[in-house]
Amino acid sequence: MAVTQSDTTTFIWEGRDKRGVKLKGQHVASNPSLVRAELRRQGISPIRIKKKPKALFGGAGRRVTPKEIAVFSRQLATMLKSGVPLVTSFQIIAGGVKNPRMRVLVEKVRNEVEGGGSLYEAFSAHPMQFDELYTNLVRAGESAGVLDTILDEIASYKERIESIKGKIKKALYYPIAVMGVAIMVSAILLIYVIPQFEDIFASFGADLPAFTQAIIDASRWLRSNGLFVLAGVIAVVVAFILANKRFPGFGHWIDRISLKIPIVGEILEKSAIARFCRTLAITFAAGVPLVDALQIVGGATGNAVFNDAALRIREDVAVGHQLQLAMQQTNVFPSMVIQMAAIGEEAGSLDAMLLKVAEAYEEDVNNSVDALSSLLEPLIIVFIGGIVGSMVIAMYLPIFKMAAVV
Repeated sequence: MAVTQSDTTTFIWEGRDKRGVKLKGQHVASNPSLVRAELRRQGISPIRIKKKPKALFGGAGRRVTPKEIAVFSRQLATMLKSGVPLVTSFQIIAGGVKNPRMRVLVEKVRNEVEGGGSLYEAFSAHPMQFDELYTNLVRAGESAGVLDTILDEIASYKERIESIKGKIKKALYYPIAVMGVAIMVSAILLIYVIPQFEDIFASFGADLPAFTQAIIDASRWLRSNGLFVLAGVIAVVVAFILANKRFPGFGHWIDRISLKIPIVGEILEKSAIARFCRTLAITFAAGVPLVDALQIVGGATGNAVFNDAALRIREDVAVGHQLQLAMQQTNVFPSMVIQMAAIGEEAGSLDAMLLKVAEAYEEDVNNSVDALSSLLEPLIIVFIGGIVGSMVIAMYLPIFKMAAVV
């Protein structure tokens, strides 16, 4: 019976080697006796073995990220290619992992493999970190005896996908973050700074310019209703998050609408197509049957519209339709993608053609994101400058007016 991670503990040990040199380190085991036995096997006489104390803050570590899974896959592939046994590879990798949760995950997989399970079964027990695509590729690699090659391809695939996702997030989140800062600065000016000018203007006893009066009125309204506005914004954000989690139809609607946003929608569409083609190419090349590959490809696109399209394609292919004909019926793929799939099917090189399509669309996404970022930066600067500058001008207009009269 395999030892589960809940039965294991990290021990800190000290000992001396055959030369009498003092050594220390860490080892994961179910009890100190196993640690002592392992040290003696390595020619080390144990002096002290104790449980590693848990950190007071942040001991659980951050969540395991796809980037960490990619690095893990690359390291495992490298060690397998070098002839390092699988269990030993896990031990080495776990020793170099900084994220405690990732270390626990690697140790769990190692224990499951050491207990006699296959690598596919060990990974399948952790679907949050190793999705259906990952485990199916590993199963295909184990069956064909090319596990190291498959793991290397998985690492490259995840690195590419995360690179695209990172660029898109940067292009979308950067302006949102800057807008948020601009709104906060404006709110601070309206709530704390404008009232100071209002008291000064009240002593003038003269009518204020319309622009200045409008800013003062906005300040008064925000001071009176600011808490209601903040509560309303929080309520909308929470409602959006809950609706997206609990109602699949809402998430589908958001994905469909996002594809229609000017410029951004085009980038999201090209990104989804690139993920679809690359994922399908890798799974098909690994020996996964096309129908099974289409089952897991949809989720990798990151968009419900393309996920539905992939499932429909799977149904059509399952009854004997060609892939290019099934793709055409969904009305979501450009003609170029469909034609390349058709050429790949006819030539018996579907995976190679799909990879070419994926590379072309990934390059297009990179160029579009760079262009969008270059366009947004000056617009954001003008936007923030316009807001702050307008308030400054509004507050100094009465002073300029008085100076002109004098």
